[in-house]
Amino acid sequence: MKKLPYFDYLLASLNENNDLEKSFGRHVHWGYWETPKLATLSVDDFAQAAENLSQLVFNAADVKDGQSVLDVGCGFGGTIASLNETHRGLRLVGLNIDERQLERARQQVEAIENNTVEFQQGDACALPFADNSFDVVLAVECIFHFPSREKFFNEAFRVLKPGGYLALSDFVLSSLLPSRSLGKVNNGFFGDCDIGYTKEKYYALAKESNFSLCVDKDITKNTLPTYNYLRSMFIKKDQNKSRPSSPMTAVLSTLAIEVVSRLNLLKYYVFSFQKPR
Repeated sequence: MKKLPYFDYLLASLNENNDLEKSFGRHVHWGYWETPKLATLSVDDFAQAAENLSQLVFNAADVKDGQSVLDVGCGFGGTIASLNETHRGLRLVGLNIDERQLERARQQVEAIENNTVEFQQGDACALPFADNSFDVVLAVECIFHFPSREKFFNEAFRVLKPGGYLALSDFVLSSLLPSRSLGKVNNGFFGDCDIGYTKEKYYALAKESNFSLCVDKDITKNTLPTYNYLRSMFIKKDQNKSRPSSPMTAVLSTLAIEVVSRLNLLKYYVFSFQKPR
């Protein structure tokens, strides 16, 4: 298993930096602002925006009380925690290939409201669950790390019950660029990423996997304040020597994503797909 540099950094730094803990100790993904121009870029503002993004994804899957939900690539358990706090009677399972992330998730999330919570180590492309096990499968800002979107979609289809939903968020290549212009790249701080997928490829993948498309939402503009927030965090770290310094790869890797996003060449989408009943 290849470890991701940004998780190495977070796991080594979270306990030393309160701002980092509030920003990425629960959710490890971009933020969503309904009105981006109102973003204050405070730590609390970003934490709420990250919470908003998780809720946007699981709402796209129409999660209801009493269902079974699998969160693949669950990170530190933020989406599981959010579902645990907002729903009742859920069977919640978080899956990740990195046991270190799961150890933190187990420490942070305790079942409430008649829910059950479990965190399990496993491969997104070979899900360790029986057929027709879940009502919902989620993948919040992680699918670009998976070895194959095609294998993951087939596995998600297999473990979903008839009528179940797969919902995810992803960086999607604009059709203005040929898919061969990007693809599987090593982004330094963020590790190996496959960012060569277009919206059209997702449409084709859904059809090939026998899913029907339900939600197709471009939220690029709503995520852009994330870059300003990350930049402000890097600056604060440089000014305060008592905090762990930001790796230069973090600055450069984030800047690269920001540039192509602001040029509208890389978009951020939320998708949901339904398995036939």
